[in-house]
Amino acid sequence: MPLWGATDSDESKPKFLTDEQKKQCFATKSGWVLENGALTGNDNPNADPEILVAIGELATSIGAADITEIEFITTAFSKSAAAAADRTLSARVRFNEAVDVNTSGGTPTLSVTNGNQGTGSGRGPHALAYASGSGSNELVFTLVIAQNNAATNENDVLTIGANPLALNSGTIKDAGTSTNSTITSVEAIGTAAGSITVDA
Repeated sequence: MPLWGATDSDESKPKFLTDEQKKQCFATKSGWVLENGALTGNDNPNADPEILVAIGELATSIGAADITEIEFITTAFSKSAAAAADRTLSARVRFNEAVDVNTSGGTPTLSVTNGNQGTGSGRGPHALAYASGSGSNELVFTLVIAQNNAATNENDVLTIGANPLALNSGTIKDAGTSTNSTITSVEAIGTAAGSITVDA
């Protein structure tokens, strides 16, 4: 069994990495690399990522970029908080290679489901707008909800389901190419993001 994938039919990240390390691993034209940060000991954001497995033109041979992980950046959400930061939903979408986002025709969004566990019903989904990350393998989506807005109620549980990404007339393409990146994702990827329970 190969220790890593190198084709569109096998895009496995190096199997010797832990699940946490795989979050920081992505494909480039040089091979499987690890982004700079705590795992590499290099916190210089301008440095080249560390090459783990050298495979020429890997980003091309594995085909269109795929979503490998979605995670909430937000750890708590308070409906009545005065500070906007405490009423901001943020999530990160990781692809297995770098992507370019073009918002000239529209802004891609990420849908967050509201389970309506609080009083009443009819709330959500919440559309988080693309905020940053073009040119990298990590895109950030955010939404600020007004203080005491009816969009959420105390005890609502916010989650991410299958296929939460929408282009909304924007584009997401493999970096430096005209290849459309794959924006669909299975429910398990959304489930792995966990959930946020709305505070009063």
